[in-house]
Amino acid sequence: MTARPARPSLYISVDIEADGPIPGPYSMISFGAAVAGRQDGAVYTAADPAERTFYRELRPIGDRYVDAALAVSGLDRDRLLREGADPAEAMDAFRAWVREVSAGAQPVMCGYPASFDWTFLYWYLIAFGDDSPFGHSGCLDMKTLYATKARVPLRAAVKGRMPRELLPGRPHTHHALDDAVEQAELMNNLMLWQPGETGTG
Repeated sequence: MTARPARPSLYISVDIEADGPIPGPYSMISFGAAVAGRQDGAVYTAADPAERTFYRELRPIGDRYVDAALAVSGLDRDRLLREGADPAEAMDAFRAWVREVSAGAQPVMCGYPASFDWTFLYWYLIAFGDDSPFGHSGCLDMKTLYATKARVPLRAAVKGRMPRELLPGRPHTHHALDDAVEQAELMNNLMLWQPGETGTG
């Protein structure tokens, strides 16, 4: 029996800001997403990361928070309690956006690193709507991608050791949308990168 051809993948860079280390006891307070590019078989086509984006600031879901975590984003938690988007409405809007931009392809969340952001994103998608457009495992970790292509240990997969041509030209601001766009540029650079035989660029 002939295997069906795989659907193209649409990579969406996601960055989240939270007020603590894990979802549930703590809250995702903002998240941004940017379309990075599309992979169809062996062909990867980069998109303009600033062209198709999504951003929301969310109302916290509990009373617990870590001051140091809040300081990273600079967001005012009291303001978010008053003005932040309802998490269920925000996740509904995000699902609709993901399905619109990924029409004809399978959406894949990507992050640097993906583990923290995916933990919050997937938890919120299931807790507020019980539906993830990425499925339960549709995420790609850019640190792992770099480590594999560069043939270095995962602990060595840090931006300070990457070849300069891979690094995004945009700043890392800890604003979720800015960082999602920056990460999308890194994703494109990594996907299009052909390292030398030594694996170090």
